[in-house]
This record gives sequence, C-alpha cells and structure tokens, in this order.
Amino acid sequence: MTRFVVFVIAVALVTASVSAAQIRGEYLEARTCDVYTGPCFANAEMDLAGKEALMAWKVETGSWNGVTLDGLGVAVVLSAERTLGYDGVFAMKAGVIQSVVLVDARANAGQRKALIAFAKDSAGDLTRNVVRVQSVPFELSNDHITGRGLFKAGKVARIETRGLKAGDCVCTNEIVYYQPLTKVKDFSPAYSVTVSFQGQGLNNRWTSHALRSAFLATFRR
Repeated sequence: MTRFVVFVIAVALVTASVSAAQIRGEYLEARTCDVYTGPCFANAEMDLAGKEALMAWKVETGSWNGVTLDGLGVAVVLSAERTLGYDGVFAMKAGVIQSVVLVDARANAGQRKALIAFAKDSAGDLTRNVVRVQSVPFELSNDHITGRGLFKAGKVARIETRGLKAGDCVCTNEIVYYQPLTKVKDFSPAYSVTVSFQGQGLNNRWTSHALRSAFLATFRR
C-alpha cells in the first residue's frame, strides 16, 4: 500500500469521525479547589475543599434525541458531601451528591427536555440526585489560546477564567491533579478569577476567587 493511499484512508477516517459526531461544542468547568496543584496541597484540602463544582456545555452544532440544539447551552451545579473528582491514583468517594440543572432560557419545550437529557447523560452518576431544574439566561465562551473562559447564567451562576501564568506555580510540583468530571476533548487547566453559585435548591451557595480550579475544553459526542 502506497503512502498516498494510507494518507487518503487516514483523512477519510478522520473526516468520518468528525461527521459522525452527533453534537459538539464548548465546555467549561470549575470547582472550589485547585485542580492544577501539587499533591501535598491536594492532600491537605481533601474532604475540606472541592465539594462544589460547575459544569457547563455550549452546543455549537448538533442534536440530542433527534432535537436540534445549535447555539443552546446547559449547566450542572454540584454539591457533594466530600471532595469531588479523581486524583489519578484512586477514585474519590464524594458521598451523596445533589445537583441543579440550569437550562438555556431560549430553549423551547422539546429542546429543554433534550438539553436536560444530554446533561444527565454527560454527567452520569453526578446527576443521580437532581433537586432542581431552572431556566436561565445562558452565555458561554472559551478562548483556548489565552485561557479566558466565561460562563454566565444570569445572577445564578458564573465562571470567569484566565490562562495560568508562571507566577501561579507555588510549589513547582504542580500537575493536573484532578481530571475533568466528564469526558471532554482538548482540555487545559485555567485560573478561576471567579466561581459562583447563588441559586436555590442545594442549601449551599458559594463564591470563590483566585483558584487554579478550572478546565477549558471542547466536547464531541
């Protein structure tokens, strides 16, 4: 088989993979603990921080359950008994997790149902106990070059990030200690300028600043 034929086959496979994607877009996640950190810091925070998280998806193009969702978004807010996540060594047991689903207010009834189904499928067991579903103004944008990300759900929830800088390293042993809470592509850690949830349903509201606690990513399903 010639190199040209191999190249053509490879391009065809990549093209088929992209075209086969049912839905794709941008993803932004932030927690209440550093995800890019040294193991000593993470161990010190275990079961004390990182019990809360925001996960947000903005559909660029695609559909779910046969419903077109182009330009719409959905988010999941999590509140757990203990630290959420996976530290690369063993699975963290977060205990009981409650969640709130925030749905783009522009969605019609069918799109709202599909967005909720997509979020539950993407977040898996993290959405086993949904206590509230709320329609919100929805905005999400990522700049993967600068690390700037912005998610706004009216006055209910917010993530604002910037790229990590040399001065953000504290112990010089920092790694991506926690992985994203859902399957994503091309993820990179970022610095959370603000992470906030001021909504109802979780008996838990928070606003955090100045953490290395976010991920910018894309998704393709």
